[in-house]
Amino acid sequence: MFWLIFIGTMLVSMLASWRVRSSFNRFSQVPSSSGLTGAEAARRILRTSGINDVEVVPVQGSLTDHYDPINKRLALSETVYNQTSVAALGVAAHECGHALQHQQAYAPLHARMAMVKVQGIASQTVMWLPMIGMFTGLLSPKLMIPIIAMGWGVIMLFNLITLPVEFDASNRAGKVLTGMGIIRTQEEANGVEKVLKAAGWTYVAAFLTSLAYLLWHLLPLLTGGRRSE
Repeated sequence: MFWLIFIGTMLVSMLASWRVRSSFNRFSQVPSSSGLTGAEAARRILRTSGINDVEVVPVQGSLTDHYDPINKRLALSETVYNQTSVAALGVAAHECGHALQHQQAYAPLHARMAMVKVQGIASQTVMWLPMIGMFTGLLSPKLMIPIIAMGWGVIMLFNLITLPVEFDASNRAGKVLTGMGIIRTQEEANGVEKVLKAAGWTYVAAFLTSLAYLLWHLLPLLTGGRRSE
């Protein structure tokens, strides 16, 4: 059963990752009619929305784009910051969606922000605790399993909260790009939608993975017996 969960969740994650890269690469070849780069579009969206305290900066890598609510920084990857493609505009607008959520005190975003540190601790716990127990023998399964289950519960909850945050940001992105005339054709709108939908599946995959491992560790606690190996 463990190997079925491991292989199944790994395949789901790989498929989701392939979809987002494939979609991004495809629409990176489609130039936008506005001629704006990802950085220019982001700055225009933020300025029009009355957000003047968020800095738009480049960051190394591909698909490493993110919004940092603590430092008020919108980081765009090399393949988005300077590019004028439909994919670049979609990703840039999506990150602006998070800045808009922050400005408007969107509840799921603030809940996610509040959980970042505890989620990090939980991730380290579920990674290292089984190894410590296996190689040192200092921790019994009766002690480890509840702790690991709690760790996966925290991760699952964090991933669950992430879903509305990400899908809402994508929804905002599509509307603002169309409303501001940054994308002007149906082909461009379809491209943005496909890129952002593909990206959304990576968060669904992360949630399903954490849910599967949570249930796996909860099973012996709920049944009072040993789970099937």
